[in-house]
Amino acid sequence: MKKAISYLLIFIGIQLLGGAVVYPIWTAVTGTADMTAAQLITTTVLTSLATIFVFLFWHWTEVSPHWIRTRPWVVLTWSVVAAMGALIPSMWLQEQMPELPNLMDNEFDMILTNRWGYLAIGLLAPLSEEIMLRGGVLKELLKKFSPWVAIAISAVFFALIHFNPAQMPHAFLIGLLLGWMYWRTGSILPGVAYHWANNSIAYIFYNIYPNPDLKLVDVMGSEQHVMMAVGFSLLILLPAIFQLNLWMKRD
Repeated sequence: MKKAISYLLIFIGIQLLGGAVVYPIWTAVTGTADMTAAQLITTTVLTSLATIFVFLFWHWTEVSPHWIRTRPWVVLTWSVVAAMGALIPSMWLQEQMPELPNLMDNEFDMILTNRWGYLAIGLLAPLSEEIMLRGGVLKELLKKFSPWVAIAISAVFFALIHFNPAQMPHAFLIGLLLGWMYWRTGSILPGVAYHWANNSIAYIFYNIYPNPDLKLVDVMGSEQHVMMAVGFSLLILLPAIFQLNLWMKRD
């Protein structure tokens, strides 16, 4: 448990240090203290790369080609399909909950509407977070707790590291699924595939509908269409989870 907490704190420290280093340098070079999309993306990219380097260099996350050598293409494919099926039900569920503060609304708008933002959000963030949280933190939690207790704790951590209450319910639910996938396979790759697909869909959706206050009914046209979309998505998500349950295994 101590190692799991220390990994989490190191990750948070990297995020804070990255901002503390990039901000004054950026201000000195550009001559302005205003936060820009380029600054945010640069900070996110650098902290993600630093996280990947630190956790791999000190072997806090084990990296082995063994699982990928089993050619688990079916698992990776269903991981992507599950992400596609989970997005609308998760959005609908979040809309039914009390509205939570969106503390990073402006920051996300700057990143998600910038083409380089995809490098940070769509590619590096999923990889660095899976390396740290599933490959490092959850690995240690599984040594101390029963699988679902460890998975639940890691899902709470996953929600907290987003530093944004509005994202936390969605992140917690995804964290449960990603934790289960890691436990079943012993590899972060299914989680990376799911995480990449989830963030990529969110990036595309935001650029099509950039209003952060947009509701599903605004997109679908009516509550009936919303429920149809939720039902259709569940017909994608539930079979995907069923197939993952069949195919995921440690080798």
